[in-house]
Amino acid sequence: MKVLKFGGTSVGSPQAIRSIISILKQVEYHQAVVVVSAFGGVTDQLLEISRQAANGNELYLEKLGKIESRHFEAITELISPLNQSEVAAQTKMRFNELEDLLKGVFLLRELSPKSIDTISGYGEILSAYIIHKAFQEAGLQNRLVDAREAIVTDRSFNNAKVNFDETNAKLKSSFAAGGLYVMAGFIARATTGEVTTLGRGGSDYTAAIVAAAIDASVLEIWTDVDGVLTANPKVVKKAIPISRLSYEEAMELSYFGAKVIYPPTIQPAFAKQIPLWIKNTFNPTYPGTLITNSTDGGSDIPIKGITSIPNICLLTLSGSGMVGIPGTSARLFAALANNGISVVLISQSSSEHTISLAISEKESEKAIASIRNAFQLEMAAGLIDPLRVDSSLSIVAIVGHNMKNAPGIAGSLFSALGKNGINIVAIAQGTSELNISFVIKREDEAKALNVVHEAFFLSDTKSVHLFLMGLGTVGSTLLKQLHQQQVFLGEHLSLDIKLAGISNSKKMVFDEEGIGSDWQERLQQGQEAALAAFVKEVIHKNYRNSVFIDCTASNEVSDTYLQLLSHNISVVTPNKVAASSSYAHYAQLNATARKRGVRFLYETNVGAGLPVLSTLNDLIKSGDRVLQIEAALSGTMNYIFNHVNKDTPFSKTVWDAKALGYTEPDPRIDLSGKDVARKILILAREAGYSLEMEDVSIESFLPQNIFEGDEAMFWSRLEQFDQIFEEQRIKVAAEGKQFRLMARFANGKATVALKSVSVEHPAYFLQGSDSIVLFTTERYAQQPLVVKGAGAGAEVTAAGVFADVIRIFS
Repeated sequence: MKVLKFGGTSVGSPQAIRSIISILKQVEYHQAVVVVSAFGGVTDQLLEISRQAANGNELYLEKLGKIESRHFEAITELISPLNQSEVAAQTKMRFNELEDLLKGVFLLRELSPKSIDTISGYGEILSAYIIHKAFQEAGLQNRLVDAREAIVTDRSFNNAKVNFDETNAKLKSSFAAGGLYVMAGFIARATTGEVTTLGRGGSDYTAAIVAAAIDASVLEIWTDVDGVLTANPKVVKKAIPISRLSYEEAMELSYFGAKVIYPPTIQPAFAKQIPLWIKNTFNPTYPGTLITNSTDGGSDIPIKGITSIPNICLLTLSGSGMVGIPGTSARLFAALANNGISVVLISQSSSEHTISLAISEKESEKAIASIRNAFQLEMAAGLIDPLRVDSSLSIVAIVGHNMKNAPGIAGSLFSALGKNGINIVAIAQGTSELNISFVIKREDEAKALNVVHEAFFLSDTKSVHLFLMGLGTVGSTLLKQLHQQQVFLGEHLSLDIKLAGISNSKKMVFDEEGIGSDWQERLQQGQEAALAAFVKEVIHKNYRNSVFIDCTASNEVSDTYLQLLSHNISVVTPNKVAASSSYAHYAQLNATARKRGVRFLYETNVGAGLPVLSTLNDLIKSGDRVLQIEAALSGTMNYIFNHVNKDTPFSKTVWDAKALGYTEPDPRIDLSGKDVARKILILAREAGYSLEMEDVSIESFLPQNIFEGDEAMFWSRLEQFDQIFEEQRIKVAAEGKQFRLMARFANGKATVALKSVSVEHPAYFLQGSDSIVLFTTERYAQQPLVVKGAGAGAEVTAAGVFADVIRIFS
């Protein structure tokens, strides 16, 4: 015979019950025991109204009425009118019994464990009877077996222990005739006659007990997912079904929180070597998960699944008085066992100086008192330190037989966690190498599960979460490029880039699943923007592989970089403020990024989309030394000098450059030489020199009064300079030269000045907004290394930012 168990969601509606009937008919289960749970959610509702009745809250009657209505609606849907009266009468009788029990609880204001078992078991009693009749209505002749008469337990109410000798005999007798049977799960009866229950997940356990007792050919657990998944799909959206598991693997996953199957279910099947299938009632053709004694999972992936237990407390006992003293561990665990406290994880130092153990937070107070009482003399004498208590933790476990003797598993695991700023509090691994468990902060649980799942099951695909501040010309262009390249990045670079948050000065929007090309419409409907709130939310969301992109020119935004990097969030920016701030701050930002295993990238600070910094860094890393840097670093100024003529005066050319997006938001930063000064300063720092902005000498070619006052005054005064500049330009052109705002770094000194360069100089031939950088190094001493190309504009700057993002994960 076969044993099939259908859970609460599988019997949660008349349509779901029809699906069960369809499954039984299609597969022709003529010799089978069908174990059913209560209708979905009913057990929890019965517990809730029991507590209400005990508290004297008469609302319990209203909620009981809703439960009753639900069952009668199922009868109306599943049973023909000719047979409804009998089924309704029997169901009403059971509800009358339930109402009498609850009335007693209400009058006595007392709810004992015994009463809880009697009341909560009615969910299964009712569903089993209605399903039994629905099967008959559909032509599936079956017999209803009362689990209370077939499963015998002790009097440990709410989680009774099964008397297997008596139970096995009763079950064999109950199903000896063969055929199709329906039986309620979860409930049983003590040898003294009281109704008991087998604990949460008890219906699965009932099915396993039956399967073992009758030596079933297979045990099928039908639920609402396609088998055991690699992780909790509510947390890890990309979790996938596991085709095969061994009993040991299944027990490890279930013990550490996998909800599809409960730990007690596996043991009876394991003992009798009964194959166990986990299948989906709502997708019955899917193969599901097969659990047997075999360790062959049909996969090269070294682990089978990842699971977790939240709300963990870590207790640490330490002290010199523990070293080399036999019996310390025995006393510790005996103290906990004597108080019924289960230990989930143990970690002990080799010196025996420290023992850490993880328990459920709900048992923490009792556990702390037990340990302190057991070691009070040693603690009073200072031989053992005060008990250390760490709460708000979670345990994450990776499970799989294939981990055995597979090198690099732990390395890959901890590397992935470290790169995402997940700190490990404690670690435990058994000699069987079936399970590696580690304790982390509760707030990092979801992130850790996704990080580890991605590292092992989706190693070819990496999810990246971007948060963009600044939606001006560069920011909006970046979004356009991002959406254009989305498919390419997935197909060729295996990157799943999600725009998880955007903000301008007025509105901000967040979406873990990604903001699409409709970002402008969504932004209009977004919440009010605030820099501090945006950064706080980025940190709070704690997404794996997070990158903050600053496409502003704001000092205030750059001031948040350190906070972001400290929370393991990479920063990419064309904003030059941070990298050209004080050297101490610049060094701190880079040091923090290295320490936290993230990146602080600002390639676009110097040459927009040109690979200037990356080229320089490659030289330095390979052992070369910079002797001199000479550069026309301002694409803005090069555009101006290339386009000014007798018909287009200087001020008009500056205005055109601003309209094209080549200038800083305030063009005076370009014209004053400050922008170029920042760039040469950054280059000098990247070359290994600790310069400050004050160390950069700027020779301005414009009168100082042009930079004074507001922007309107600036444009007015700039027009007055047109004639002067034109005279200078004509003179330089007559000499066969070109104006270039040149930056130079040599002998530890940096300068910025307007130069006229001849045709022999590489900067002479710059076109449009091109920039050029010449590196003279020990290797390139005779002929400098030249980097040349477009050095301004939204398209190239956005492309440079985009490239920095890709560089982080390539």
